[in-house]
Amino acid sequence: MKTLNYGILGCGMMGGEHIRNIQLLENCRVHAIHEPDEGMRNAAKALVPDVLFRDSLNELVQDPELDCLVIVSPNYMHVEQLKQITAIRSIPILVEKPLSTNPDDEAFIKDLQQNYASPIWVAMEYRYMPPLTKFIDMVDEVTGGVCMLTIREHRFPFLEKVDDWNRFNKYSGGTLVEKCCHYFDLMRLITKSEPTQVMASGSQMVNHLDEHYNGERSDIWDAAYAIFDFQNGMKTMLELSMFAEGSEFQEHISAVGPKGKLECFIPGPTRFWPSHLGEPPEPRLVISPREPSGPSVIEVKVDPELLAAGDHNGSTFYQHQGFRRVVLGEQAPEVTIADGWLAVRMGMAAQQSSQQGQVIKLA
Repeated sequence: MKTLNYGILGCGMMGGEHIRNIQLLENCRVHAIHEPDEGMRNAAKALVPDVLFRDSLNELVQDPELDCLVIVSPNYMHVEQLKQITAIRSIPILVEKPLSTNPDDEAFIKDLQQNYASPIWVAMEYRYMPPLTKFIDMVDEVTGGVCMLTIREHRFPFLEKVDDWNRFNKYSGGTLVEKCCHYFDLMRLITKSEPTQVMASGSQMVNHLDEHYNGERSDIWDAAYAIFDFQNGMKTMLELSMFAEGSEFQEHISAVGPKGKLECFIPGPTRFWPSHLGEPPEPRLVISPREPSGPSVIEVKVDPELLAAGDHNGSTFYQHQGFRRVVLGEQAPEVTIADGWLAVRMGMAAQQSSQQGQVIKLA
């Protein structure tokens, strides 16, 4: 079987996670990397000693040995790099979320969706977390049809990034785009519908208040609520706090319907787990039927090798399994350009709602 050669654009924390998971795939290798930061290059070299480093994006894309590209650069660079790549050649691409940070990118994204000859997969790792895939498989049967969906994330603050780009809305797209497009993607996936309006409230409350970078004060939000109505009548809510490190479970997803309630509890990333709390708990589902039989608990174990390869409960590996099949021509992308853009639009609309203090309609 042919060995697939991957090109990596960007090797920060998430880039390293992609590399480690590609290395777990059969007949796949990281062939070439473009990363301008010396520290990140050294970290990538430690993971892939024989990798080739390219001095520019153009040089990376023009490498004839490449079978696909993985874009893991800072958020605000994704669209400009997609423009450069797609102007040079047609090649399968996995691009990290968020797809875009600028509402003006919509025309380019629609053109890309319609006219680019090779497949593009937008990285939405949360879809592939084992506890969440089980939740999605069970949710309609347990609830009898979801009426209300609530996603709560209580987590640690934003990590340090090269040049501190994630401390500013103008580079990250804003917290509800940067961090929460995962959750808006899950809302669309679970409701099987599209949002019609959003009412939100968010701000910078605790984190980074006194931080300045090159004379500019950090303005990234760390707390928010966002409530969406969907075309099929379902209602969803996101609750975010980024100053709740030490929580036993970082994510809690609950779905309620006429038949009962299904909950999913996911602990925080293994490498950020507070050691004084002992071993992290197993992810779990809790089924609560309306009849008085009491709740039942299902623990969802994650392969320790996959936990060691990344911070998303094994999901990056399962995502890459699907992308590998795309590169081999065995399937279409499961998370399309349209999916990536719609999740970003939901985040942008929620931020607009908060800033303007009014409900924002979504076409």
